[in-house]
Amino acid sequence: MQELLSAVDRSHATMPLDVLAGLTLLSIIPLLLVTCTSFVRIVVVLSLVRSALGASALPPNAVLAGLALVLTGVTMGPTFDRVAREAIAPYARGQLLPSQALERAAEPLRSFMLRQARVADLSLFERVARHARVDPQRAPLDILVPAFVVGELRSAFAIGFALYLPFVAIDLVVAAILMGLGMVMLSPPVVSLPVKLLLFVMADGWALVCGGVVASFR
Repeated sequence: MQELLSAVDRSHATMPLDVLAGLTLLSIIPLLLVTCTSFVRIVVVLSLVRSALGASALPPNAVLAGLALVLTGVTMGPTFDRVAREAIAPYARGQLLPSQALERAAEPLRSFMLRQARVADLSLFERVARHARVDPQRAPLDILVPAFVVGELRSAFAIGFALYLPFVAIDLVVAAILMGLGMVMLSPPVVSLPVKLLLFVMADGWALVCGGVVASFR
């Protein structure tokens, strides 16, 4: 009987800690979504496409963010499945402590980020943090996360540069035609915008952009 009472007391003592850990995890999920998944690269590429088209407000930010979230779910599907299988399910069955569940959940995310991060970026943040040099495969999260985010921004801007070139060419051609016709008072973006929209729709641009950015992940 004494052992049963002591076990009940221990369970009551750990419940507030479990609730606190759960609330803390819920509060940092948006940060994890932005910094530890494919969301950064996808949303930046979609924003650059919108900027290249010249339609600064269309599609709206909510639409771009929603599309980026959907594509993030597609890209991160295997990683999320592994997190659910190795961390969430055992924790729900009471087989893991919260700290153990967090460690297991971090491992699939670490593997995903390591596949995208460059060794040069890891070395850079090791020097910035004055951290001892370690094997890149064992880099701590405070080194791996910023290296991953910087690498994602670099990849997103590289993709955006390639996407910008056709639209810049259209702007130059339209401006040259207007100058040749003597229509110097007509703003080139007024004419080039419908042309770019027409060509983008005819080429099924959104599908190509979404498929390309998803395929760019290793």
